[in-house]
Amino acid sequence: MLLGLFVALLVMIFLGIPVILSLGLVGLAGILIVPELALPLYPQKMFSSLDSFSLLAMPYFILAGELMSRGGISRKLVDFAETVVGHMRGGLAQANIVSSMIFAGVSGSSTADTSAVGSVLIPAMKEKGYPAGYAAAITATSSTIGAIIPPSMTMIVYGALASVSVGGLFMAGIIPGILIGFALMSVVYLHSLSPSRHPELQKSGQKFSIKRCLRSLVDVWAALVAPLIIVGGILGGVFTATESGVVACVFAFLVSFFLYRTIKLRDLPQIFVQAAVTTSMVLGIIGIASGFGWLLSYLNFNQMILSAIMSTTQDPTAVFLLLVGVMLVLTMFVDSMAVLIITVPIAVHIGHAVGINDLQLGLALVMATQIGSTTPPVAVLLFVASSIAKCPYGETMRYSWSFIAAEIVALLLVVFFEPLTTAIPSYVFGH
Repeated sequence: MLLGLFVALLVMIFLGIPVILSLGLVGLAGILIVPELALPLYPQKMFSSLDSFSLLAMPYFILAGELMSRGGISRKLVDFAETVVGHMRGGLAQANIVSSMIFAGVSGSSTADTSAVGSVLIPAMKEKGYPAGYAAAITATSSTIGAIIPPSMTMIVYGALASVSVGGLFMAGIIPGILIGFALMSVVYLHSLSPSRHPELQKSGQKFSIKRCLRSLVDVWAALVAPLIIVGGILGGVFTATESGVVACVFAFLVSFFLYRTIKLRDLPQIFVQAAVTTSMVLGIIGIASGFGWLLSYLNFNQMILSAIMSTTQDPTAVFLLLVGVMLVLTMFVDSMAVLIITVPIAVHIGHAVGINDLQLGLALVMATQIGSTTPPVAVLLFVASSIAKCPYGETMRYSWSFIAAEIVALLLVVFFEPLTTAIPSYVFGH
């Protein structure tokens, strides 16, 4: 039964049928095959999975990201990043990474990060002689930070599924997000040491100027304050992680409408519609994948996986690596959100059995899904960046491997060193 469901799911995905439709049809077929299950159970489980206080933040963060993108804030963030690191070897490439780290504190989404930063920096990098595939690869891989540095829509979903504090996950993501950023910047620097292979990464002649940085800071201060307000409000107990989505939304509107004056009232209907479409797509995946996940749980799939792993090894580190590896491989082929929803209940169950810290497990799994989203063959983020760069997917893939390797090293550090994820939450929340 279970084998048949998975085979059917894989066949439908490889035939090009959308993941959300494939999961829905396979789940519906499973309900119809099991005689003791009534058909109304499936939609009930779908809707009950969306009845979560934590998920209320998602549409607001999506709307906030849309407001900031339309308001030209991404352009200002990129300009600021370029003034700070543009003088370094591979200045534009370094600015791309720093921009992703800053924008991560605003958007909460790796896809939004790829689109916003890529639309500004990829054309600029191509003009400066960067290969289109290299520009696309660094944009896609650095945008994974968008789901790790708070706020993060992926962490909101994980928190709802695993019954883990979203605020704790937000705090736990700060160090790993910065770690990935530095890992990617190190790769760019190492590339720059080979002038024959990467002439575009040599110093541009631009000098670091405190005056330029201050002028750029004056122009972008409001955008930089947004993540500080969100994180600071959560830390200070002013609002919850869920309520922070509303705060981000209001702040984005006030900054774009009154300060930068880049959004008019006539623009709001289109912005609201786009945010609603994006939200419905994400929530649709969550609902349908949750229904499929419930069916797997009913068929004792969770217990079967637990028994199989525990019979192989009971070493916590080995189990942890196995969970992360499975998550990484799955997201190479299937949408990361769908993979999270189906596998998180199983992974948390196994993690508790061997004593893995909830926050450490959560961050590692979220990181694995994001790295998987940039790893061929599917690599959604590489496709998005390639379309912006107007280059073949194969070219982007060729340049992406060294950046993916750096991200995997950062992931392994999170797996082996628990304090990287627990130090800040322990200091802030006392646990």
